[in-house]
Amino acid sequence: MNFSNILSLGGGLGLFLFGMTYMGDGLERAAGSKMKDLMEKLTRNPFFGFLLGMLVTAVIQSSSATTVMTMGMINAGIMDLAQATGVIIGANIGTTMTSILIALDVSALAPACIFTGALLMLYSKKPSYKHIGQIILGFGLLFQGLHTMSGAMSSLKDLPAFQNFITTATNPVLGLLFGILMCAVIQSSSASVGVLQALAMQGLMPIHFASFLICGINIGSSMPPFLASINAKNNAKRAACIYFIYNVIGALIFMPVTMFTPYTDWLATLSPYPVVQVSFCHIIFKVVTALLTLPFTNGIVKLAFKFVPKVEHESELRFLYIDDHLIRSPSVAITQAFKEIERMAGMTRENFIMATEGLINNDVSKSAQIQEKEEVIDYLNENITEFLVKVTALELSDPDSQVIGNMFHVLNDLERIGDHSASLCKKTQVFVDKQLIYSEAAKEEIAEIYQKCLILFDESVSAFMRQRLTKSQAKKLTQLDETIDALTIRSQDNHIARLRAQQCHTEPGVIFAKALHDLERVGDYSINVAFAARRGSYMPHEI
Repeated sequence: MNFSNILSLGGGLGLFLFGMTYMGDGLERAAGSKMKDLMEKLTRNPFFGFLLGMLVTAVIQSSSATTVMTMGMINAGIMDLAQATGVIIGANIGTTMTSILIALDVSALAPACIFTGALLMLYSKKPSYKHIGQIILGFGLLFQGLHTMSGAMSSLKDLPAFQNFITTATNPVLGLLFGILMCAVIQSSSASVGVLQALAMQGLMPIHFASFLICGINIGSSMPPFLASINAKNNAKRAACIYFIYNVIGALIFMPVTMFTPYTDWLATLSPYPVVQVSFCHIIFKVVTALLTLPFTNGIVKLAFKFVPKVEHESELRFLYIDDHLIRSPSVAITQAFKEIERMAGMTRENFIMATEGLINNDVSKSAQIQEKEEVIDYLNENITEFLVKVTALELSDPDSQVIGNMFHVLNDLERIGDHSASLCKKTQVFVDKQLIYSEAAKEEIAEIYQKCLILFDESVSAFMRQRLTKSQAKKLTQLDETIDALTIRSQDNHIARLRAQQCHTEPGVIFAKALHDLERVGDYSINVAFAARRGSYMPHEI
């Protein structure tokens, strides 16, 4: 094997890896949001999650992409780790689709696929056609790379040392370790099995030794998830552990089966073609391991928690649902952002209630709580914004771009409501310090406006989280906002009348007028949140 063959082998492997990744990215972009919706609906049962993980990975041809999508949904609270385990196990089976395609030997179609895919990529104007072109181009490059690898390996037939090694290789430990090392270097189990199949095409991969290699390749395939989870959240680390546990169990089953039973002789009877035998060996490893581990999902999850124990976080200045180390799928990233915005809205609501009721009752006992939550609200506003900026760097559909644009506005609206709540708290502190009091009439007016504002806030946030605001709902909320404005004007007039009648003093009266301004602004920012649910340009309320 000369230097030219080595270059061809490296180039073919690079083309194979690039084609597989490129095809998977195209499939994910074409169907990612639909797959995410399916995963939300069908993962409550681990078995359905298993089937769905298998389907999604068979379509997008990337177990890592499926795993990233799954972990994003765990962080977003859509599924728990037990449900995700079913998806991860199914994803492992889905990756065998590449080996099936290689076994079918459709490499003759590679040039036509490259030509067709390139035309669609270069000259199509519609994004959907470009995604289809990317899928076809990636498919063609994958098989062109396989063809190049196979041709480069043909020279190995002429090397007596390699022939002697491969025909007499029976050491299970050597096969296991070599498989682990190969997959750890290539960073893809599908590509590693593809290399075995390329060798098999040249008659250089006996199925007995291939079985040991496949056990090692599957353990080595745990390396990419582990690397991806180094800086990620604990659930991502647990998912990597689950992936590793699954493949170690498979190796523990099939190593002795290969060593002490006629398992590989049976595989040889299934097809006379070595490339097909390698594919069968890979598929059986995945399927049998899945069927044996799926009933013990809860036990695997508990074992993962042994590796990565649960840690109590002291500070709320952190994301609960977003994991920005796993940004890949726009649909999952948007789901995570929605959950964090919902959390931020909940804290904003709590602060508004505590601050306004404290104002009415001259109570500052919850000032420290309000300040702590205000810090978290500010933190979330800043960091969710940074996260969304990163998401905008991905290739987004027009609806996703619009939703993210509206999210930026909602974050600002919620942060401003939080500011007005903190302002109300400060006004209460002034009242307490100076021993000032409101008249009963003033308290009643504040209470009435407050109740209207709270209803408007709740219904607006609900509309935004549903991403649906009908014309009748918009009309109702607009009328409610106008009612708040009218009540504010009426209270200001009543306040002036009380001042003239000397029923209240000037200093508390000034603070009362400013408190009315805070409440009125809360109403304005609240209805802005509602209008961000509309499918169209963002239309903020005039304030």
